Parts: sequence; structure tokens; C-alpha cells
Amino acid sequence: MSERRLLPLLDAPPPERRDAARNRVALLDAAARLVAQHGATGVTMDAVAAEAGVGKGTVFRRFQSREGLMGALLNHSETDWQASVMSGPPPLGPGAEPWDRLLEFGRSRLETTLLHAELIRAAGRAGTRSYAAYSFSVLHVRYLLHELGVTGDLPLLAVALLAPLEAPVLDQQVSVDGFHRERVYAGWVDLAGRIVGR
Repeated sequence: MSERRLLPLLDAPPPERRDAARNRVALLDAAARLVAQHGATGVTMDAVAAEAGVGKGTVFRRFQSREGLMGALLNHSETDWQASVMSGPPPLGPGAEPWDRLLEFGRSRLETTLLHAELIRAAGRAGTRSYAAYSFSVLHVRYLLHELGVTGDLPLLAVALLAPLEAPVLDQQVSVDGFHRERVYAGWVDLAGRIVGR
């Protein structure tokens, strides 16, 4: 797998005008500040417009709905996370042994999903990861499994490793069942070790 280019998170949209791109970034930054201060459930379109210094209509035209705004925030976060996997410092980024990268990938994905759990819920259907975003994770895990010499159906093994790191599973285990995140991570490491043969 090439690690030079990030996969797009959404179906290829038309190129943005420079001023439109600036407005989008300003709105996402404003929304991110408000989510950090008040949580995702406490953020309204009115509040984002006021924080960004624009009219409410501008926010609606850009994101169509509150769910659309929350989904865009998730995609923004996912893009940053992908960049850290592709070119950030090791062990998440290149330069570490494949096993160390896989373990850090699992830790990072778990922590990121839990960090954004409220935002994922607030985004509703818009919070569902795009096919391209999910494909990025599958391809990366397949690459690491290949580097570790794993044989078998690598696409399905990669999906098996990713499933416990998805929001509905983590939400059930951590929020409902009361498992500590370290227990969840230890279980994931055990699963990874069984697949890799460690």
C-alpha cells in the first residue's frame, strides 16, 4: 500500500473557491471551539454562526443541517488523523516496526473514537464514516498485516481488527457495560496477537 496520498473522505466534490474554503475552515474552527467548550449536544447553528461572525444562513448553506455540520467536523478530524498515520511521527506514523505501528494504530483509533463519541452521535447519519474513510483504515491495516507476514484473507482479517474499534461497539462496552478502556485495548491487542501469530 502506498503511504504517500490520503484517500478522500467524501465523493470527490468540485474544487472550492478560495474564499469558500476560508469560510468553511472558519466555520469548522468555530464549531470545534464550541464543541470543546460545551460538548456536541450544546452546540447550535446559531452559536456557530455567532462564534464565526457570520449569518446563520451561511452556516445552513454550507452544511445544510446541524447533523451535516457535525459530520463535517468528524471528517475534518478524520483527515487530521489520517495525516498522522501516513506521515506523523512513529510509532503511529512511518518508521516503526509493523507490530508497533499496528498496536499504536489500535490505541489511536480507540482513543479517537471515544474522544469523538458524542460528536458521532450528534452527527447522526452524517457521522457514518464514508466508504473512502473506512477504506483508508482497512487498507492501512492490511498493509501492516502483510508487512507482518500474515497469510489468509487479509481484507477480512483487517475488518475483524477494525470492528471492535468502531463507535457502536466501543459505546456499548465502555458506556453501557462499564469496561475500562484499558480492558478494551488489552482485548484488542490479544485479538491482534492471535491474528498475527504472537
